[in-house]
Amino acid sequence: MAKPRDQRGRLAEEPFAYQASASGKVFISWRGSQVMILKGDDAQAFLKRVSTLDAAAQQMVMAKLTGNFKRGNER
Repeated sequence: MAKPRDQRGRLAEEPFAYQASASGKVFISWRGSQVMILKGDDAQAFLKRVSTLDAAAQQMVMAKLTGNFKRGNER
């Protein structure tokens, strides 16, 4: 199975970021705007998954996780 890749190179500038809170939530942002909050088991699974990945792979995980939150009208 081929490793997923960023065919258009949009993740090279690392538009996604995440921050874990003390309360167990994970906040995912895209270009500084919050787009998703993970709680409970989802947050723990996400942190476990990205802890062993490099920056490019983390970007891909966050891009897939957030899915289609944008529809072409973001600025």
